[in-house]
Amino acid sequence: MSAGASLGAEVAGAIDISTLETPCFVTDLGALEANLKILADVQQRAGCTILLALKGFAQWSTFPLVRKYLAGATSSSVAEARLAREELGGEVHAYAPAYSDGEMRELLTLADHIVLNSPAQWRRHRKTIEHARLGGRHISCGLRVNHEHQEVEVALYDPAGPCSRLGTTRTNLTAEDLDGLDGLHLHTLCQVNSDALERALAAFETRFGEFIPRMKWVNFGGGHHITRPDYDRELLVRLLTDFRARWNVPIYLEPGEAVALGTGILVSSVMDTFHNGMDIAILDTSATAHMPDVLEMPYRPVIIGAGAPDEKPHTYRLGGMTCLAGDVIGDYSFDRPLAAGDKLVFLDMAHYTMVKTSNFNGVRMPSIALHDPVTKQITVTRRFGYHDYRDRLS
Repeated sequence: MSAGASLGAEVAGAIDISTLETPCFVTDLGALEANLKILADVQQRAGCTILLALKGFAQWSTFPLVRKYLAGATSSSVAEARLAREELGGEVHAYAPAYSDGEMRELLTLADHIVLNSPAQWRRHRKTIEHARLGGRHISCGLRVNHEHQEVEVALYDPAGPCSRLGTTRTNLTAEDLDGLDGLHLHTLCQVNSDALERALAAFETRFGEFIPRMKWVNFGGGHHITRPDYDRELLVRLLTDFRARWNVPIYLEPGEAVALGTGILVSSVMDTFHNGMDIAILDTSATAHMPDVLEMPYRPVIIGAGAPDEKPHTYRLGGMTCLAGDVIGDYSFDRPLAAGDKLVFLDMAHYTMVKTSNFNGVRMPSIALHDPVTKQITVTRRFGYHDYRDRLS
């Protein structure tokens, strides 16, 4: 990765947040473009097509930049498919574990590729899809398969774990099930390097290789950490090039996290401090409402200027403003005592943050902003308020 591809502490610390309202997500357009250039280079050298996975990053104010480098987007719902069609353009792909009849009718007006999770879903929707084709819609359909090869340590994010609901295993698939389908979709990775893809492809070819010659495309899903500094992109390019040569079939990749990795920050303010067994600081952001992966993964986000507990003179437990007892971001140490009004900057907060925020307790969701590295200006593109909370309920 080039030096400008990640919004590290030094670069993020140079962003002027002195007058910024909090909480606020800020995406740096320079870091985002650096990631996109890396992905475009992989596309060109490997001869594959890379799509933005909206489940990981859907900040549509950045789409004018994204569309310069990527061919389109993949969606996990009808709403995401509509966002891709109306705001990004290009190819629109879709996959969900199941679609209702109404969802499929709407999806057929939006998507170019639709991946079904099971042969039963294909049988249920095939007539509707073929009717749309007769009406002039060029829609390619595929099946998600599960090679049952595990590379993900956290069960919550492992699509290939025991009794998985995602994809069709080889024992549940017959050659007749693929009649009328154009592609196979495989997604069993999460935050891994290309050596994991190498092993996954070997398992995929062992279990499903007999069907690949029938296919017009294959899709290796997401989870590829392509823009991470230590990611072996040369191995990735070689794997994809060799697969295409072996099977003579186009390849799609769907990274969401790799697009936005290291491109954004979350700026928060200290609201109160007190002592209860240890020093505690309450922030105007929340782990459960604004960055739930902190609790679900779990992981400890990096804060500019902060250290591990007791590494620096003043250690605090940072908590959110919700009533959930476990709404705790973690324990951090600082060079000086925290006080109400101090701003804290969390790094790497563009992917799987904005897309997963909620109004739990009616708390306001963080504003969304863009930072232009040339002009140094921050532009707030979205503010949230009471009506955003009220209008999602009834």
